[in-house]
Amino acid sequence: MKIINRRTIVQEKLDLIKNGYSAYAETFEIANLLKKEIQALNLQVHEDVTDVGSWFIPEKI
Repeated sequence: MKIINRRTIVQEKLDLIKNGYSAYAETFEIANLLKKEIQALNLQVHEDVTDVGSWFIPEKI
């Protein structure tokens, strides 16, 4: 059985966003952790919240 580390998941999604790709957060907890990291790094993203998760889409500058 493999234990899933939430911080690792958030870092992988954050790397996607930094590289200009959208990232999907499946849970409220992951979405909140990701939002905190995005704010700390002052990244500009659009968050699209749905009933089944949240998309974080980097804004083009």
